Amino acid sequence: MITEIFSYPFLVRALLIGLFVSISASLLGFSLVLRRFSMIGDGLSHVGFGALGISALLALQPMAVTIPVVVASAFILLRLSEKKKSGDSSIALLSSSALAVGVIAVSVAGVNTDLNAFLFGSILSVSKSDGYIAAIISAVTLLSYLLFYHQIYATTFDSAFAKATGINTGRYTALLSLLTALVIVVGMRILGSLLISSLIIFPASIAMKVEKTYLSVSILAAIEAVVAFILGFFASYLFSLPTGASIVAVHMVFYVLSIIVREARIALGD
Repeated sequence: MITEIFSYPFLVRALLIGLFVSISASLLGFSLVLRRFSMIGDGLSHVGFGALGISALLALQPMAVTIPVVVASAFILLRLSEKKKSGDSSIALLSSSALAVGVIAVSVAGVNTDLNAFLFGSILSVSKSDGYIAAIISAVTLLSYLLFYHQIYATTFDSAFAKATGINTGRYTALLSLLTALVIVVGMRILGSLLISSLIIFPASIAMKVEKTYLSVSILAAIEAVVAFILGFFASYLFSLPTGASIVAVHMVFYVLSIIVREARIALGD
């Protein structure tokens, strides 16, 4: 099976892009989950779907429309999320509105537009340019965490204290917003707008149930994201299942296992 998969260039390309996106999403997801911004991933994915629908309707290059729209929305949503009174409702309104616009745009665009590919992703839609973008985003994400590890750590756990110590928290929040938006845009090509947010939420949630320190959780989240993607990818090929749904199903299994491990540790007094 492995030999067959590596004999198809488009499958190899999808596998590499998925690994890049999984690593990036897992690192970004930890910071977003801790800051209670995890719903932003879901909101941005719906905005991305709306942008894809508009690009299909106007016969424009999808990435040229989706990237600037999602990046701009990321900054707006993060600003709204910082306002506890209106953040959640604003994200819900924006995401549902974008989803409705996308559905209408795709319907008007005609039968040649595959709605399922936008909603649930499609390996066949992955292009070489997506691969280059995914590699660049992954490299920038890893480099950002290496260069600004302490600043991101402080901003994630206590932004008020970080600001008091002289750290420009707005700059690092903006960096996280930009990287999250780009990861979602690229990841939507494989998992679709309805499932891409799972790559952000699941790895961090799983790792936080097993490990306790920032560094160990970050490492475990990245490992879990890679393993879950590989298993889901091969399972989808072996059993002819949707790729995105298979990957999310593996994450679900790991999540249940992490709960079992946590409860076992509590029972043993660890």
